[in-house]
Amino acid sequence: MTRPAAAGDAPVVGALGALGAGIPPVGVLVVGYGNSLRTDDGVGPAVAARLAADSRLGGVDVRAMHQLTPELAFDASGVSLLVLVDASADLPAGEVAVFRPDGGSVSGEVMTHHVDPSGIVALARELWGAAPEVVIVSIGVSSLDVGDQLSPEVQGAVPRAIEAVVALVEERGHA
Repeated sequence: MTRPAAAGDAPVVGALGALGAGIPPVGVLVVGYGNSLRTDDGVGPAVAARLAADSRLGGVDVRAMHQLTPELAFDASGVSLLVLVDASADLPAGEVAVFRPDGGSVSGEVMTHHVDPSGIVALARELWGAAPEVVIVSIGVSSLDVGDQLSPEVQGAVPRAIEAVVALVEERGHA
C-alpha cells in the first residue's frame, strides 16, 4: 500500500518527466518502425539499428518497432522530442523527407493495437499531461513485396535518413 503524497515530498521524476512540478520533459526518443519482412517497409527498423550504434546519439533512446502502439504514448510523454522513422509510399523511391505531423485527437482507432503519430501525441497529452515535439523522417519506397532486403534505392537512402535524424537531435542540443 502506498501513502498519499505529503507536503515537501519530491516530485516523481522518470519516464513521466516531473509531472505536477512544472518541469518540462527532456530527452529524445527515436523510433524506427515498419515490417522488415516487406522489403522497403523495413527501412525504419534498419535506420534505428544503425542509429542505436551511432556514437553521436549517446544518451538518446533509439528503438525499432514493427508498428506504433498506444503504449508508446507513455514513453513519449517523458521526452521533449520524438523522432519517428518510417517508409512512405507517397515519396519517390529513395527520397528522404523530414516533416512535422498535423495535430490529432484521440479517436476510436487509437484504442486498437496500432496508432498513428498524431494519436501518440494526443494520448500522451490526454493521459499524462505532456506531449513531445514530433518530427517524422520518411523514406520513399520502391517495393513493399514480401522479402527481407531493402531495395538498392532505399538502401542508398539509409545514410541520408541517419544524417537527418542526427541533425534533428543535434540542433536541439540533445546529443
